[in-house]
Amino acid sequence: MADNKNLNQNQLNIELDETVADGTYSNLAIINHSVSEFVIDFVNIMPGRPKSKVKSRIILTPQHAKRLLKALNDNVSRFESAHGEIKDYEQPPIPMNFGPTGEA
Repeated sequence: MADNKNLNQNQLNIELDETVADGTYSNLAIINHSVSEFVIDFVNIMPGRPKSKVKSRIILTPQHAKRLLKALNDNVSRFESAHGEIKDYEQPPIPMNFGPTGEA
């Protein structure tokens, strides 16, 4: 009986809202960091369109960023074991323009 109680206390109930479950397509991630956080902006760039918007921004602590890195690495390794190597095609650099540059 005590074991069942401990199992229930360690479970986390996570809800997935219908709009979030649909997901947002991204083919570019821009990553910045400070001493206390990592900021990942997900962007959808379409050919022939000179302007794109950040579709989603995720802010992580450095510890969570490192956990995400490990989890992604593990998942990519398992994917490649099952489906073969993911080819990383070289692409020309994308000029980034987040508005006017600041002056000090």
